[in-house]
Order: sequence, then structure tokens, then C-alpha cells
Amino acid sequence: MSVIHTPDISPAELEARLRLHRMPELGPRRFKTLIEAFGCASKALGAPASAWRSLGLPAACAEARRSVQVRDGASVALAWLERPAQHLLMWDQPDYPALLAELDDAPPLLFVAGSPAILEKPQLAMVGSRRASRPGMDTAAAFSRSLASAGFVITSGLALGIDGAAHQAALDVGGQTIGVLGTGLENFYPQRHRQLAEAMIAQGSAVVSEFPLDAGPQAGNFPRRNRIISGLSLGVLVVEASVASGSLITARLAAEQGREVYAIPGSIHHPGARGCHQLIRDGAVLVETIEHILEGLHGWQALSRPAPVAVTHPLVALLHAAPQTSEGLAIASGQSLCQVLASLTELELEGRVICESGRWFARS
Repeated sequence: MSVIHTPDISPAELEARLRLHRMPELGPRRFKTLIEAFGCASKALGAPASAWRSLGLPAACAEARRSVQVRDGASVALAWLERPAQHLLMWDQPDYPALLAELDDAPPLLFVAGSPAILEKPQLAMVGSRRASRPGMDTAAAFSRSLASAGFVITSGLALGIDGAAHQAALDVGGQTIGVLGTGLENFYPQRHRQLAEAMIAQGSAVVSEFPLDAGPQAGNFPRRNRIISGLSLGVLVVEASVASGSLITARLAAEQGREVYAIPGSIHHPGARGCHQLIRDGAVLVETIEHILEGLHGWQALSRPAPVAVTHPLVALLHAAPQTSEGLAIASGQSLCQVLASLTELELEGRVICESGRWFARS
């Protein structure tokens, strides 16, 4: 069975916890209340309904304990755990992520597909708009590549837009990344990112969820999962977001959890920049380069720095010959303007080029 080393959890107790986990209206705090009151999940399930009511638990919880749906759901989860690379972490066990365990409402159970070990590694969350602009996507990818190369695990929500760009870019440089779902792992959403999730699992990364395996995409689950994204991470970087974006919920949760909050500014005319500007006004660190993150992120000094690049980038070589505009570089290199702008963004993050008065210069 692929349960992470849990010396104090018997098979019967494991099944009991999986049954509790499926109870209606039983969130993390009520789950822990039951365990603390009765000593274990097995005893909680066997306690009279009056004992549950005395703890202030809804009647629906007690009534569902012996339902066929709850029993069958626990059996399905046990079978799921028998398969390779599928694991369960429990909040009171030694292998549960330490940072996540600090939360008052930490998930009592966390399903993991892939490598559970990376949940203990230093992580940086990257979030942003599902309908991000092309420059926003390029910026997210450039920062993700640089941060993953610096040793950070990139954590996000596997949503469309900025999330997906961050996950994919981390994989592209051989880095590790964690996707936190707002559904169960067997009811994947969004379907357009199923292949990305499978690639993450295959390449030593992970996809995780606190929800029962068959839980569907209910609207309230997505803001709820955001506390896990921030809770696992040392800090949260918001790349592009409107004022009403769920990314601002993640940033607010990060601040409440004592995590660092970073935001990338944009044009005052772009609606997708307004959320980031609001965060900066509220005290988030304004980020223009990776150094602005590395300088302030707790514990980053313990990570390996990106290895120096021995091969000169073609655009850098052109700029060593003479400063040029973006359009001039596109003509000289034979690349599209979009390709050139994406490369220049990454090179600027690495400190290898700088833009002054509309022209790009190579930095020595």
C-alpha cells in the first residue's frame, strides 16, 4: 500500500479516517475535533450520535457514518492507494509537510499522485489569471524557469493561464512542480491540463488534493484549495491578475499565513495588472527580476544558484555587437517579435541584458 510511513495508523484506523473524510459538512477543524475527542477515527465512528451532537457537529455527519456511499468511497480510496505512485499523507504523521501542518485548517488527509517527498522541499507558489495575456504567460514561464533552476519547487493550481505556464516551464528545465487541485484526483479539472498533470507525475513532480478522489469541480472548492498552495510555499508570486481574481485570495491567505507576497507590475492600461498593483499598494514586494525574490525569500540561501551559462545566447551576441531595439533584433535574428520578446524577458531576469530608452544592451 502506498500510504506514507505511518507507524501509528492501523489498516482499520486508515479505513475509518477515509470514511470520516467523506462525511458531509465535516471540514478539517471538525475532523480534528472528532479525533481529539475520541482518540481515533475508529472510536469516533462507533460513538453514539448523541456524543457527536455534544461536540456541536451537524446531524448530517452522524447520520452518514454508516451509509453505503461513505463505506464504498473509503474502499475505493484504499484500492487507489494500492497502485504505484499514489499516496496518502495525514496531518498527524511525521511525513506530512511541515509548513502546511502549521495551518489551523491544514487538510487532515492529503492525496498525492507522484512524488510526496517534494512537498517538503522549498517551494514558491506562482499564480495568476486564467485568461492571461501572451506577455503575462511569457513572463510566468521565464520566472518559473529561473526559479526552478535556482532549486525551488514551483507550486500552483494547474488552472489554465498563468498556472499552466508556470508548471510547464518548470518541467522544461528539469525542475519540479506541484499542482494543487480543487477536485478529487480521479475527477480531474480542467481536462485540458490532464496531459500536463500526467507529465508532472511521470517526471518526479506531484499533483495533490485534499478532496475525496471523486469530488467534482464545485465552485467553493477552488478558493478553499488556495490555502494549500500558499501553505506549502515560502512565498507567493502573483504574475498577472485582475482585482477580482482568485489569485488575490491566495495572496491574502499567504499574508495571513506569514508567507512572503510578491507581485509583478504591468501597464496601468491593462486590466490584468490591476490586481498586482493593488497587492503592491497593500505591501507586496514589487518584482522585476528573480533577484527581488531571492533577496527576501526566507531560506533561499540554502538553495543552489543557477549554473552560469557557458554558451552565448544568439540575441546576447547580437547585442554585444551593437545595442538594438526589439524589432531590430527580430529582423537580425530571423525570429518572430514574440519569440524575441520572450527571450529578452528571460535574459533580463538572468541579468544578461538591459533595456534603456527603448534599446537593448548586453550586460557584461
